[in-house]
Amino acid sequence: MRITQGTFSYLPDLSDEEIEKQIQYALDNGWPLSVEFTDDPHPRNNYWEMWGLPMFDLKDAAGVMYEVNECRKAYPNRYVRVNAYDARLGRQTTALSFIVNRPAEEPGFRLDRHEMSDRRIQYTTHAYATDSPAGRRYAPNQ
Repeated sequence: MRITQGTFSYLPDLSDEEIEKQIQYALDNGWPLSVEFTDDPHPRNNYWEMWGLPMFDLKDAAGVMYEVNECRKAYPNRYVRVNAYDARLGRQTTALSFIVNRPAEEPGFRLDRHEMSDRRIQYTTHAYATDSPAGRRYAPNQ
């Protein structure tokens, strides 16, 4: 199962050249960027681990790509995404967010059905990856 979160997630993975063009697009619009990673890509997990601080002062896509590649090297079997922030309206709004690294194997999610009182049915999602402890969820040869 392929995780589909953020912009471009229904497309094939972007090449480094395409990622750099999207980063430059964000910089050209004045949007600062940040890099984040996680091994729990649950749709409601909005708060991924931050790789360093947001890059408010960078104006060159090569600097952001350097941070992306360093994060990929440190966490090759985790999800890595780039976020671009638009603060023009006086609040921090995500203008663009896309995944730039994925584990080799993505186990996906299960839909759990719960029968409630008065014939109500409640559904929840369960990430198969969370069956393993944090930090080992996408380890190779597991």
